[in-house]
Amino acid sequence: MAAPILVEYDSPVLRITFNRPKRLNALTTGMLTLAADAVEAAGSDTGVRLVVLRGAGRAFCAGADLAGDADGTLPGTDTIDAANRLTLGLREIPQPVLAAVGGPAVGVGCSVALAADVTVARASAYFLLAFAQVGLMPDGGATALVPAAIGRARATRMAMLAERVAAPVAEEWGLIAHCVPDAAFDDEVERLTQQLAQGPTAAYARAKHAVNASSLAQLRSALDIEREGQTQLFATADFTEGVAAFREKRRPEFSGK
Repeated sequence: MAAPILVEYDSPVLRITFNRPKRLNALTTGMLTLAADAVEAAGSDTGVRLVVLRGAGRAFCAGADLAGDADGTLPGTDTIDAANRLTLGLREIPQPVLAAVGGPAVGVGCSVALAADVTVARASAYFLLAFAQVGLMPDGGATALVPAAIGRARATRMAMLAERVAAPVAEEWGLIAHCVPDAAFDDEVERLTQQLAQGPTAAYARAKHAVNASSLAQLRSALDIEREGQTQLFATADFTEGVAAFREKRRPEFSGK
């Protein structure tokens, strides 16, 4: 069985790939933990000048795996903790992080993609905070990352209406750095990879620190609030119904309980 997370070091670039293409790279707690481990280790490795995130196959990431881990366990507080580690790692390591979004970035997968310093997307990709569809709130830092990029009104729309935001619209809104035509995507990712990996590492680190301080100073607080809220929502009837509807491929009937 293929490893669900691929961590490949090609000096000076560390590439992390979500590798469950048949499940659209849906993330388990274990996968989030492995990715967080790799990112944190990269942060203290002077040989790494750039971290690149990708998804295998036709999706970047479909979000948390609602089919559960290998034992069928649904996402829970441990999943939130692992996702928070990954988001904080991506924002706090000194190296730049490039997210190459070649397909849908959904749920916590959207959060992870937006936690990168530079997010480039294939034109046919989209971004979706799908949490409300299963009776949950955004997590993985989305409640800080998204409004910092596009403002409160659009962030609330994404969180509550769970609408797809096509990559060209995401670029127009300022949610991502830019999108490129599908046929040019791989070449553009390689161009950015080479430029960032060969750039002024110390200057990048200082710029990243300053951007975090000015636009994401409340990230840790947002993660704590998300964790508290999501933990409570995991116990609701609406979450149970949302998961059942997802598995049965029907519209959920929420009761507000």
